[in-house]
Amino acid sequence: MNRRTFLGTSAAAALLAARPSWAGEASRKIDRLGVQLYTVRAAMKNDFEGTLAKVAAAGYQEVEFAGYFEQAPKAIREMLDRHGLAAPAAHIDYASIDKKLPQLLDAAHILGHQFIVCPWIDEAQRRSRGGWQQAAEFFNRAGAACQKAGMQFGYHNHDFEFHADPALDGKLPYDFLLAETDPQLVKMEMDLCWITVGGQDPLTYFDRYPGRFPLVHVKDMTKDSHMTEVGSGAIDWKRIFAQSEKAGILHYFVEHDEPAAPFDSIRKSAEFLHALRF
Repeated sequence: MNRRTFLGTSAAAALLAARPSWAGEASRKIDRLGVQLYTVRAAMKNDFEGTLAKVAAAGYQEVEFAGYFEQAPKAIREMLDRHGLAAPAAHIDYASIDKKLPQLLDAAHILGHQFIVCPWIDEAQRRSRGGWQQAAEFFNRAGAACQKAGMQFGYHNHDFEFHADPALDGKLPYDFLLAETDPQLVKMEMDLCWITVGGQDPLTYFDRYPGRFPLVHVKDMTKDSHMTEVGSGAIDWKRIFAQSEKAGILHYFVEHDEPAAPFDSIRKSAEFLHALRF
């Protein structure tokens, strides 16, 4: 090796050593992909187990429930096992969590849930600071009950949490909830589409609240604000998922609120996400 080759090799090595760890070729991927079953809710109502079978065939290993359609927990668990699916999370409405959390937790144990997620705060409650404060206190209580049962409580956002609220002196409701809830008791399921629609950057929150986001909803939006299959919209998934460790993401749930053809939709999203490296 001559001096010029040595110097060139040494300079290249120094540059490589100086680069941040994420600057190399993207090699991470989503190992276990999930779907929020709200996407296929009409099919779930008409053919519960058949829908689970189609979800598994479309490339998913996990599901997040949005209603059990009067099926018994034990029967659902048997269906999940038959089709090689796990159900780490479920959306449960605010009122049900308030009125029958012990029964829900019993069912969650049978189903293998690790997370109970509240998906919505009613508009009437969101009109005052007191309503937001009531929600935060309720989430802390629910979080303590879930933790005692060996589970984790979470909250799922829409876009309204990212608009300055006069009732909170212009503060973003999402910021208020993050500040007013115990980070050990209340985690966040970040809907990566709705936060983008709300004009905020997920990475800002990953930096500010590392580890607070074990669940994410993966849905895409076109530049003209139409929901679409993941990978065919405007959201930069590689940029977001490159920070998944900082965020604490454990589960990725594909969702599309109103797909024209639900099973084609979830299949296309799965194909994109299985191929994605970040």
